[in-house]
Amino acid sequence: MNIPQQYWWIYPLIILDLVLKGFGLWIAARKDHKYWFVALILVNSFGILPLIYLVFFSKWEVIEKYKKQIFKKRK
Repeated sequence: MNIPQQYWWIYPLIILDLVLKGFGLWIAARKDHKYWFVALILVNSFGILPLIYLVFFSKWEVIEKYKKQIFKKRK
């Protein structure tokens, strides 16, 4: 695989996508969100769909804690 040096930024995007997809799939499986699990497997969106799922739909405790802190500061 010979990628020119000007495309070095692709590797961090691939790693970010894999990490977000892994967390999204893991949380969707634990929460029994079957439709999200299938969507996360089938849609390759460079981490956008897993990020949307984790932040807005998963109710993951870590994300909920940070969302509460962010919205407290805005008031």
